[in-house]
Amino acid sequence: MKLSTPSRTLRAGLFAGTIALSFSSLSSLFGAPPPETSSPFGELSPFGIGSCHTNNTSAQANARWVPKMAAIGITNHRTCQTGWSAVEPEEGKWTWDALDAQMSYLESQQMTFGGILAGSPKWNTKDKPGTLPVNNLPAWSAYVSEVVKHAKGKIHYWEVWNEPPNGTGRDQTAADYARVVMVAYDAAKAADPTCRIGIAAKSVHVNYLDQAIAAGAKDHFDYVTLHPYEVMNGIAANTGMEAVYMSIVPTVRKMLAVRDPAKVNVPVIFTELGCDAKKGLNVQAQALVKAYAMGIAEGVTTINWFEAMDGDSGPMGLLQGNGTPRPAYTAMAQMIQHLSAHPSYLGWVLLNADDYGFVFQGAKGTVLVAWAPKGASDNIDFGRNVQITDPLTGQTSQAKTWMLTDVPIIVDGGPDAWVNAARTNRNKPFPWGGDYTRAKSVSVTMGKVNAEKGLHTLSGSAIAQDVVLYGGSARAGNIPGGNAFAVDPNFLSYTSVPIEITVTVRRDAANHPASLTLEYESTTGYKKVPAYEVPDNQDWNKATWRIDDAQFVNMWGFNFRYNSGSYFVQSVTVTKLDH
Repeated sequence: MKLSTPSRTLRAGLFAGTIALSFSSLSSLFGAPPPETSSPFGELSPFGIGSCHTNNTSAQANARWVPKMAAIGITNHRTCQTGWSAVEPEEGKWTWDALDAQMSYLESQQMTFGGILAGSPKWNTKDKPGTLPVNNLPAWSAYVSEVVKHAKGKIHYWEVWNEPPNGTGRDQTAADYARVVMVAYDAAKAADPTCRIGIAAKSVHVNYLDQAIAAGAKDHFDYVTLHPYEVMNGIAANTGMEAVYMSIVPTVRKMLAVRDPAKVNVPVIFTELGCDAKKGLNVQAQALVKAYAMGIAEGVTTINWFEAMDGDSGPMGLLQGNGTPRPAYTAMAQMIQHLSAHPSYLGWVLLNADDYGFVFQGAKGTVLVAWAPKGASDNIDFGRNVQITDPLTGQTSQAKTWMLTDVPIIVDGGPDAWVNAARTNRNKPFPWGGDYTRAKSVSVTMGKVNAEKGLHTLSGSAIAQDVVLYGGSARAGNIPGGNAFAVDPNFLSYTSVPIEITVTVRRDAANHPASLTLEYESTTGYKKVPAYEVPDNQDWNKATWRIDDAQFVNMWGFNFRYNSGSYFVQSVTVTKLDH
C-alpha cells in the first residue's frame, strides 16, 4: 500500500481442556490481550483511520474526508505528512507551513494523529532512492530530531518507516533497518523524551522484527506496527482463518519475550488494515466488523482502517472517491456506537459450540459480536428477546431466536451465561477445532469436507474439491488455496523446533510427471527445499521433509505450501521432532 499509503439449541460452548495462563508464564499467550497501556496510548481508540498519499498531503486534502470520520466517532488518524522530503526538501532548509496547517486542522476536528519517519529527499545522494538511509545516518538523525522537536506536544507517537522491508534496498537487511531505528530512537527521545517510537514490519512479518531486534533495535522502540492484509483476506473470504488472525498479537508477544523481555507488553498497532471493495461491498463491511471485534479481543491497541476514502490505492475506502459512504462506513459507525470508542473486552464464547462470539462492555452494557464460521448457518436461541443490529445497515430487530450466518451481527445484552462463559474463556487459547497446544502432530486428510486436525488449508474445507481416486479421497494439486497450509498457532508459532512435514501424494490418472516443491516459513523468511519427484501412479507415496529452522508466524497467512502440479494429495501431517 502507498503510505499517507443444521439447527441446535443454545449452549455456550466452552473449549474443554484449556488452561488460563498469564503473560508472565508465556506457556500460552493466544487469546489473552495485553494489560492496559499508559499515556500517550491511552488516548487512542481501537477505531482508527488511515489514508493514502493523495488524500493526506495537506489540510485541504484531509478536509475532503476527515469530517465524515469524526462524525461517526473516529478520533485518531494514523499520520500527518511528516516524511523527510516533505519537511526538508533542501538540506538544512525546513518547511513547516503545510505540516502546521495539517496538524491545526486535525486538532480542530478533535483528531489525534501520529507521525511517520520515512523516506529520503533527492538531495541525499549518499543513498539510492527507495532505500534506507544507512549511508547518511547523521542527516537522518538531524531530520528526526527537527521534525520531532517541531511537532512536540502535538505528535506523541512516531513509526519508523512504512512496512519494511518494503521501501528498502534489494540488498538491505533487517540489520540495516535496526540501525535506522536506533538512530531515530535516540534522536527522537533527545528532542522529545515523552514521544513514543514504533518499530515496523510489513504484513505479519514477525521474523523481520525478530531479526531487527536481535541486530540492535532491542530497547529502541515503544510499540510495534504491522499490516496484516493477507490474513485479513482469509477472514474476508470466510475460509476459517479466525484463529490465525487472533494469533497475531500473541505471536508478537512470544517473540518479544525472547528478544526483548522488557518490551513484551508494548502496544501493537495495525497501522494499516483493509479490504478491497472489489471483493464486494458487503464483504468489505463484514470483514471490517470481524477485524475490529477480533483485533480488540486479541489486544490490538488501534486498527487504522485503510482507508478513509478512495485515493491512489484502489477502492479500499469507507467512502468512494466522491465521498459517498459504503456499507463499511455504516459498519464502522455501528461498531463505535454499540461498543463505544474505548470498549472493554470481556472474552470469547462459542455459541452452539461452533459459532464465534466476542463479548465487550460497550456504550450501554454488554455487547456481543457474533457470526457463524465458513458459510454455515445456525439457529441461535437467546432465551429472551434481545436487540440485534445489522452493522451493514444499522437496522435493528427484536428477536428471541436468530439464524446466524457468516454475516456478523451486534447483540446488545444477551444471556448472562454467555457473558460468564466469555469471562471464563478470556485468557484461554482461542480454539480452532480442538486444543492442539500439547499435540505431537497435526494433520489434514482431504475429502468433500476435509478432516482437519490442527492443520488447515487456505481454501477452507467447505470448498474442498473431492477427487475419488484409487479408492480414496484426495485433492488435486491445482486447487487454489488447497496447497497452502496453516497449523493451529497453539501447536506451533514463532518457536523454532525441528519438525517433519509428510505429504501422501500420487501422480494424476494420466500418470503425468510431477514434482512437489515445499516452501515454508523459516527464521529467515519463506524458504524452498529441493523438489520431491513423484513416482509413477501405481501407489500412494510419502514425501517427507525434515526442517530444523521453521519459524511459523503466518506472515502471508500460511506457514507452508507446495507448488501446483499434476498430482493428487491425500493427506498432510506436521510432526514435532525430539531435539
